[in-house]
Amino acid sequence: MKLQYLKSGTDVRGVAVGTDAHPDVDLTDEVVKRIAGAFVQMLMQSKGVSAERLTVSVGHDSRVSAARLKQAVLEELCARGVQTLDCGLCSTPAMFMTTQTEGCDGAIQLTASHHPWDKNGLKFFLPTGGLSGAQIEEILTRAEQTPPTPLEGQPCARKLDYLSIYCEQLKTMIREGVNNADDYARPLTGMKIVVDAGNGVGRFYASRVLLPLGADIAGSRYLEPDGYFPNHAPNPENAEAMASIREAVLQSGADLGVIFDADVDRGGAVTADGTELNRNRLVALAAAIALEGHPGGGVVTDSVTSAGLSDFINQTLGGRHIRFKRGYKNVIDEAVRRCANGEDVPLAMETSGHAAFRENYFLDDGAYLVTRLIIKLCALLRAGRTLDDLLVGFREPVESGEVRLRLPDTDFKAFGEQVISAMEAKARRSEDVEIAADSCEGTKILFRAPDKNGFFILRLSVHDPVLPLYLESDVAGGVQRIGAALLTWLNEADFPDTAPLEQFLREFIK
Repeated sequence: MKLQYLKSGTDVRGVAVGTDAHPDVDLTDEVVKRIAGAFVQMLMQSKGVSAERLTVSVGHDSRVSAARLKQAVLEELCARGVQTLDCGLCSTPAMFMTTQTEGCDGAIQLTASHHPWDKNGLKFFLPTGGLSGAQIEEILTRAEQTPPTPLEGQPCARKLDYLSIYCEQLKTMIREGVNNADDYARPLTGMKIVVDAGNGVGRFYASRVLLPLGADIAGSRYLEPDGYFPNHAPNPENAEAMASIREAVLQSGADLGVIFDADVDRGGAVTADGTELNRNRLVALAAAIALEGHPGGGVVTDSVTSAGLSDFINQTLGGRHIRFKRGYKNVIDEAVRRCANGEDVPLAMETSGHAAFRENYFLDDGAYLVTRLIIKLCALLRAGRTLDDLLVGFREPVESGEVRLRLPDTDFKAFGEQVISAMEAKARRSEDVEIAADSCEGTKILFRAPDKNGFFILRLSVHDPVLPLYLESDVAGGVQRIGAALLTWLNEADFPDTAPLEQFLREFIK
């Protein structure tokens, strides 16, 4: 049985519900049991104990396939004799926390993050954090070779409402962080905070964290879990999703709006005046908070971040902006590596909304991120200020855009690397163009004149046969000129499909 194709970065993902578009189901009961069993084998080997000595927690997001997949995982774990905790509907970060507070040797979360309703997946945690891509490959290799274990009787998992425990942790964090002398128990009294859960797991943050602390949550949207995600994609990067929470804030007169993806490992926000806090702006705000008390501290981000963000972190905040390879686990691992080498790096964050604070196990946790925002907002409001005051000196690019260039399916990685090398060769022969010193994946080409610090980043996708392209300019018309130059280079290199870039340039100029 071949299963390596289910690897998606540091997760396992595939089709869990057959549709007309994708009739073949990847995550059958047998496949899910094989993968769960392989995780047990990995734990047994690494800890040097029998399965009966292991404790593993299992949770899931709101997807329609969650119940079936969870049943398969529970059956395999129990058949192997593992002490199993069934945490039910739970956020991904909360599942990691079971390894910190409940003595779990491992945790399994069934989720496909923001992906369409017919997809699902498995995400694994150890007490040291999420698994690496190499460990996922190892699990899938083991799973290919090991059939499920027959179960005698029913699964013996113990029910654990861990989400309630996790909510108490967040409430304590807010109480201690706000430290409201007038009402310590309900420190958010008088504040209006709306939540858009996107029909994922995030309802708990509104009803079980904010409301008990005194916040007015009227106007919150899409709190009811619905695995079909009928209202908008549960994704803080999605324009429709951000427009939804922005509308909720402005209509309700809220002090803040927060939004989560389906499993709440990512978050975004909107301020009272409708300013969207996502991508570079959200990274800037998180950096301003994380670097307090850490002069010269590092902030690791993915490569696709703006020149304005670098200037803000380096110059305004007095920190060090460290760009690294795309992929939230890559960013987190680089921050962990630097800290192990003695560097002060309090934050790792990808522009997708994955934010990992060192103080929180370098765990990417959307609820923790917005909790830090709320605590800071309370302090600012007492001083007559707002979150926007933390962003003085931050500038967005005048223009920016993203395109995905399709590669041939056959040996696409080698082909993509050849294209990137060809573009670098073109850059070396062009005036007023240079390869950036901070290229950390693919290539970053700077256009100095007349586009000041304009650039494009062309890289290989982590998962798919595409070359993601990011373009940015500090002057109007710059993206058009940079994109046109790249289009010429691609045509000269006989790139097979430039249609997406051509369409982007036509639409961008409008």
